[in-house]
Amino acid sequence: MSFALPSVKPKPSLPESFDIHEGSLGVPDLMTNGLASARCSVDASHPVALSELNYRKNVDKMNMTVLRNTQGLHAPLRITMELKSAQKIGRLPFLQSSNVMYDVLTGRDLEIGPEDIFNTPEFLEISGQPHAMVERSLGLL
Repeated sequence: MSFALPSVKPKPSLPESFDIHEGSLGVPDLMTNGLASARCSVDASHPVALSELNYRKNVDKMNMTVLRNTQGLHAPLRITMELKSAQKIGRLPFLQSSNVMYDVLTGRDLEIGPEDIFNTPEFLEISGQPHAMVERSLGLL
């Protein structure tokens, strides 16, 4: 019996070509291109890593599909409209939004993850004069 649910199995993905910039000795020239460029071009990621990167999106897609199959099209449309309106809530440019309404609608307020611990406002590197930031966002500067 199929409920038209999206697949949860990770699908391995490999790049079509490995762009390895080799130096004169036939090894990657890390001093010019950087360490990260050599690792990304040589190292193939684990199949589960891609699944973990898209975990939240896959869970949301599966929940919307189950809602559509059980309650009809109105339920996912209503929830999607609420999420879009919650994302449009803004503050002044120099204030960071806490996204409380969006977190409540998605259920993220019940979870604690690394971004909740290591992403505290006192460690943000955003600084600037509030008046200048508002004028810049309005196109006056």
